[in-house]
Amino acid sequence: MSNDVAYPVFRSPDPVLALSTARRLMEFGRRADSTVTVGAELRSVAEVRRVAGELPRAWFRGQEEYGEFDGVPWEDQPPLVLGVQGAGLPDDPSAYEGRLPVELELYDLPVGSVEDAFTAAIGPNAGEINWSGLDWPDAPRLGFHGESKHAEVTLLLNTRTRDLDEPADDHTVLVHVRSARVDGRERREPYAHWLAEQVGLTVLGPGQRG
Repeated sequence: MSNDVAYPVFRSPDPVLALSTARRLMEFGRRADSTVTVGAELRSVAEVRRVAGELPRAWFRGQEEYGEFDGVPWEDQPPLVLGVQGAGLPDDPSAYEGRLPVELELYDLPVGSVEDAFTAAIGPNAGEINWSGLDWPDAPRLGFHGESKHAEVTLLLNTRTRDLDEPADDHTVLVHVRSARVDGRERREPYAHWLAEQVGLTVLGPGQRG
Protein backbone atom coordinates (compact mmCIF):
# COMPACT_ATOMS: atom_id res chain seq x y z
CA MET A 1 0.00 0.00 0.00
CA SER A 2 1.45 3.36 -0.97
CA ASN A 3 0.27 6.94 -0.82
CA ASP A 4 0.93 10.02 -2.86
CA VAL A 5 2.15 13.50 -2.01
CA ALA A 6 1.19 16.52 -4.11
CA TYR A 7 3.34 19.65 -4.44
CA PRO A 8 2.12 23.10 -5.52
CA VAL A 9 3.91 24.22 -8.68
CA PHE A 10 1.80 27.13 -9.92
CA ARG A 11 -0.68 29.59 -8.47
CA SER A 12 -2.76 32.31 -10.13
CA PRO A 13 -5.99 34.28 -9.62
CA ASP A 14 -6.78 33.56 -13.28
CA PRO A 15 -8.58 30.18 -13.59
CA VAL A 16 -8.05 29.97 -17.35
CA LEU A 17 -4.30 30.49 -16.98
CA ALA A 18 -4.17 27.97 -14.14
CA LEU A 19 -6.03 25.43 -16.29
CA SER A 20 -3.70 25.88 -19.25
CA THR A 21 -0.69 25.49 -16.95
CA ALA A 22 -2.10 22.33 -15.39
CA ARG A 23 -2.72 20.93 -18.86
CA ARG A 24 0.86 21.61 -19.86
CA LEU A 25 2.11 19.57 -16.92
CA MET A 26 -0.47 16.85 -17.54
CA GLU A 27 0.55 16.53 -21.19
CA PHE A 28 4.12 15.77 -20.08
CA GLY A 29 2.88 12.47 -18.63
CA ARG A 30 -0.28 11.83 -20.62
CA ARG A 31 -1.08 8.35 -21.92
CA ALA A 32 -3.77 7.21 -24.33
CA ASP A 33 -5.84 5.92 -21.40
CA SER A 34 -5.40 8.88 -19.05
CA THR A 35 -8.63 10.18 -17.53
CA VAL A 36 -9.98 13.27 -15.80
CA THR A 37 -12.23 13.57 -12.75
CA VAL A 38 -13.81 16.75 -11.41
CA GLY A 39 -15.39 17.55 -8.07
CA ALA A 40 -16.72 20.53 -6.14
CA GLU A 41 -18.53 21.52 -2.96
CA LEU A 42 -21.59 23.71 -3.49
CA ARG A 43 -22.68 25.57 -0.37
CA SER A 44 -26.02 27.05 -1.39
CA VAL A 45 -29.15 25.85 -3.14
CA ALA A 46 -28.76 28.63 -5.69
CA GLU A 47 -25.26 27.44 -6.59
CA VAL A 48 -26.39 23.82 -6.85
CA ARG A 49 -29.10 24.79 -9.31
CA ARG A 50 -26.87 27.12 -11.29
CA VAL A 51 -24.05 24.61 -11.68
CA ALA A 52 -26.50 21.81 -12.51
CA GLY A 53 -27.78 23.93 -15.36
CA GLU A 54 -24.25 24.23 -16.75
CA LEU A 55 -23.14 20.65 -16.00
CA PRO A 56 -26.31 18.53 -16.33
CA ARG A 57 -24.35 15.25 -16.56
CA ALA A 58 -22.72 15.79 -13.17
CA TRP A 59 -23.76 13.80 -10.12
CA PHE A 60 -24.87 15.67 -7.01
CA ARG A 61 -24.90 14.21 -3.51
CA GLY A 62 -26.02 15.88 -0.28
CA GLN A 63 -24.70 15.31 3.22
CA GLU A 64 -26.19 12.94 5.78
CA GLU A 65 -25.76 12.50 9.51
CA TYR A 66 -23.82 9.47 10.71
CA GLY A 67 -26.29 6.61 11.01
CA GLU A 68 -29.19 8.76 9.80
CA PHE A 69 -30.44 6.11 7.41
CA ASP A 70 -29.37 2.95 9.22
CA GLY A 71 -31.99 0.32 8.50
CA VAL A 72 -33.76 2.47 5.91
CA PRO A 73 -34.16 0.63 2.59
CA TRP A 74 -32.21 2.12 -0.27
CA GLU A 75 -35.38 2.92 -2.21
CA ASP A 76 -36.78 4.94 0.73
CA GLN A 77 -33.77 7.21 1.15
CA PRO A 78 -33.81 10.75 -0.33
CA PRO A 79 -32.50 10.82 -3.90
CA LEU A 80 -30.23 13.75 -3.02
CA VAL A 81 -28.49 11.59 -0.41
CA LEU A 82 -28.06 8.68 -2.80
CA GLY A 83 -26.84 10.91 -5.62
CA VAL A 84 -28.68 12.31 -8.62
CA GLN A 85 -27.82 13.96 -11.89
CA GLY A 86 -28.88 17.53 -12.53
CA ALA A 87 -32.34 16.72 -13.86
CA GLY A 88 -33.11 14.70 -10.73
CA LEU A 89 -32.36 17.45 -8.20
CA PRO A 90 -35.32 18.28 -5.96
CA ASP A 91 -37.28 21.47 -6.62
CA ASP A 92 -38.38 21.92 -3.01
CA PRO A 93 -35.83 24.06 -1.10
CA SER A 94 -36.64 22.15 2.11
CA ALA A 95 -35.11 19.01 0.56
CA TYR A 96 -31.70 20.66 0.95
CA GLU A 97 -32.03 21.29 4.69
CA GLY A 98 -29.13 19.52 6.40
CA ARG A 99 -27.75 18.41 3.02
CA LEU A 100 -25.35 21.26 2.28
CA PRO A 101 -22.69 21.41 1.06
CA VAL A 102 -23.76 19.34 -1.92
CA GLU A 103 -20.88 17.48 -3.55
CA LEU A 104 -20.57 17.44 -7.33
CA GLU A 105 -18.65 14.69 -9.13
CA LEU A 106 -17.87 13.48 -12.62
CA TYR A 107 -15.55 10.47 -12.71
CA ASP A 108 -13.02 9.03 -15.15
CA LEU A 109 -13.90 10.96 -18.28
CA PRO A 110 -11.75 11.30 -21.41
CA VAL A 111 -9.12 14.01 -21.10
CA GLY A 112 -10.38 17.23 -22.66
CA SER A 113 -14.07 16.40 -22.30
CA VAL A 114 -15.06 18.46 -19.26
CA GLU A 115 -12.23 20.70 -18.05
CA ASP A 116 -13.22 23.90 -19.83
CA ALA A 117 -16.90 23.62 -18.96
CA PHE A 118 -16.14 22.82 -15.32
CA THR A 119 -13.73 25.73 -14.95
CA ALA A 120 -16.29 28.08 -16.47
CA ALA A 121 -19.06 26.77 -14.19
CA ILE A 122 -17.20 26.64 -10.87
CA GLY A 123 -17.91 30.26 -9.92
CA PRO A 124 -16.96 30.98 -6.28
CA ASN A 125 -17.11 27.34 -5.21
CA ALA A 126 -14.14 25.21 -4.17
CA GLY A 127 -13.40 22.48 -6.68
CA GLU A 128 -10.75 20.35 -8.31
CA ILE A 129 -9.80 18.86 -11.64
CA ASN A 130 -7.67 15.72 -11.34
CA TRP A 131 -5.89 13.98 -14.21
CA SER A 132 -4.83 10.41 -13.43
CA GLY A 133 -3.42 7.47 -15.32
CA LEU A 134 -0.37 9.49 -16.29
CA ASP A 135 3.17 8.17 -16.69
CA TRP A 136 6.08 10.13 -15.23
CA PRO A 137 9.45 9.37 -16.87
CA ASP A 138 12.72 8.33 -15.26
CA ALA A 139 15.06 10.99 -13.92
CA PRO A 140 18.32 8.99 -14.11
CA ARG A 141 20.63 11.86 -13.16
CA LEU A 142 18.78 12.16 -9.87
CA GLY A 143 18.51 8.40 -9.42
CA PHE A 144 14.72 8.26 -9.61
CA HIS A 145 12.69 5.75 -11.56
CA GLY A 146 9.51 6.94 -13.23
CA GLU A 147 6.10 6.02 -11.95
CA SER A 148 2.50 5.63 -13.04
CA LYS A 149 0.48 4.62 -9.97
CA HIS A 150 0.72 8.04 -8.36
CA ALA A 151 1.41 10.09 -11.49
CA GLU A 152 -1.31 12.72 -11.33
CA VAL A 153 -1.92 16.44 -11.78
CA THR A 154 -4.55 18.39 -9.87
CA LEU A 155 -5.92 21.88 -10.35
CA LEU A 156 -7.45 23.27 -7.17
CA LEU A 157 -10.00 26.02 -7.83
CA ASN A 158 -10.76 28.64 -5.16
CA THR A 159 -8.84 26.65 -2.55
CA ARG A 160 -5.29 25.56 -1.76
CA THR A 161 -6.13 22.31 0.01
CA ARG A 162 -6.92 18.88 -1.37
CA ASP A 163 -9.83 18.60 1.08
CA LEU A 164 -11.40 21.73 -0.48
CA ASP A 165 -11.89 23.04 3.05
CA GLU A 166 -10.01 26.37 2.97
CA PRO A 167 -11.33 29.03 0.58
CA ALA A 168 -8.79 31.00 -1.44
CA ASP A 169 -8.83 33.81 -3.97
CA ASP A 170 -6.57 31.91 -6.34
CA HIS A 171 -6.09 28.55 -8.03
CA THR A 172 -3.24 26.07 -7.51
CA VAL A 173 -1.68 23.38 -9.70
CA LEU A 174 -0.31 20.28 -7.92
CA VAL A 175 2.06 17.61 -9.20
CA HIS A 176 1.68 14.19 -7.53
CA VAL A 177 4.39 11.62 -6.86
CA ARG A 178 4.65 8.56 -4.65
CA SER A 179 5.26 9.36 -1.00
CA ALA A 180 8.45 7.83 0.41
CA ARG A 181 8.76 9.25 3.91
CA VAL A 182 11.97 8.50 5.82
CA ASP A 183 12.84 10.18 9.13
CA GLY A 184 10.11 12.72 8.53
CA ARG A 185 11.34 13.72 5.10
CA GLU A 186 9.92 13.00 1.66
CA ARG A 187 12.70 11.21 -0.22
CA ARG A 188 11.06 11.76 -3.61
CA GLU A 189 10.55 15.51 -3.27
CA PRO A 190 13.53 16.21 -5.60
CA TYR A 191 11.71 14.15 -8.23
CA ALA A 192 8.68 16.45 -7.94
CA HIS A 193 11.00 19.43 -8.41
CA TRP A 194 12.46 17.78 -11.50
CA LEU A 195 9.03 17.08 -13.00
CA ALA A 196 7.98 20.69 -12.51
CA GLU A 197 11.17 21.95 -14.10
CA GLN A 198 10.57 19.91 -17.25
CA VAL A 199 7.66 22.22 -18.14
CA GLY A 200 9.11 25.44 -16.76
CA LEU A 201 7.49 25.33 -13.31
CA THR A 202 8.86 25.43 -9.77
CA VAL A 203 7.73 23.77 -6.55
CA LEU A 204 6.28 26.55 -4.39
CA GLY A 205 5.97 24.91 -1.01
CA PRO A 206 5.51 21.72 1.01
CA GLY A 207 3.54 18.79 -0.28
CA GLN A 208 0.10 17.63 0.78
CA ARG A 209 -0.21 13.92 1.43
CA GLY A 210 -3.15 11.97 0.05
